[in-house]
Amino acid sequence: MTPAAFCRILGTTILLTTLVSRSCAAETPTPLADWQFSAGEVLSSLDGPVPDWRVTLGPGVDVQPTYPGAKRYTIEPAGIVDLRYLDLAFLSDGEGIGVNILRGQGYRAGVAISYDLGRNHHDDPRLAQLANISPAAEPKLFAQTFLKVVVLTANMRKGLGGHDGVIGDVGAYMPLPIAPHAFLFVGPTISLADSRYMKAYFGVDAAHAKASGLPVFAPAGGLRETGLGATAIYLLGDHWLLNADAAYQRLLGDAARSPITEAKTQFTADFNIGYRF
Repeated sequence: MTPAAFCRILGTTILLTTLVSRSCAAETPTPLADWQFSAGEVLSSLDGPVPDWRVTLGPGVDVQPTYPGAKRYTIEPAGIVDLRYLDLAFLSDGEGIGVNILRGQGYRAGVAISYDLGRNHHDDPRLAQLANISPAAEPKLFAQTFLKVVVLTANMRKGLGGHDGVIGDVGAYMPLPIAPHAFLFVGPTISLADSRYMKAYFGVDAAHAKASGLPVFAPAGGLRETGLGATAIYLLGDHWLLNADAAYQRLLGDAARSPITEAKTQFTADFNIGYRF
């Protein structure tokens, strides 16, 4: 198949799906690759103008670690909530509220307000004597571009309260049409974070070390994790669709060395049923 034919087939199908968001906790630290929160969206422009309005809603369920570095997992309700106006503005539980300032065939870049749901000591016994991390809004810069048969992605977020740090992700994924109504997106990601973010999620100060019995640990900024994600979409006619995500994550650097971390390797999976209005 030529690249042009690939783009036409993929663009037409992705235009039907408008699948962007995942679980309702999408912006909480999770082993999902960041690109999985918007898989396929940048491809919707390859087959011409998009509709004025695109709305996708639906329920789901996800399985993920109770916190970054946990060995225990939780099963929670999830869902898709995604509204888009042309290729200009969006409101999505996966991407937040944002605007594509730069947009065209096969690329988009802009600003958004996403969110981080934080961390609570009730989430896991390991956190019982550690500091909570409050939920926080995260202003975000993002960019995505389709290059031949690969989508390249990057973003940077700043916590306003909560972890109060800066975190960024760089990734890539390949869209694979595996059947007339089924598509698979597969690719890696790597995340970096500054010292404020790392201290919030992986650090232990003297007071909490005494209360928890864990050693004092002051992590530095740098590499946080790397991972591999896979997202599958199956279309059920013009409106209904099925979506499944899975991801592997490996904590790196001080995130892996933190005494809070019990498992350096983590996984997550979710399943959603969506309806496009």
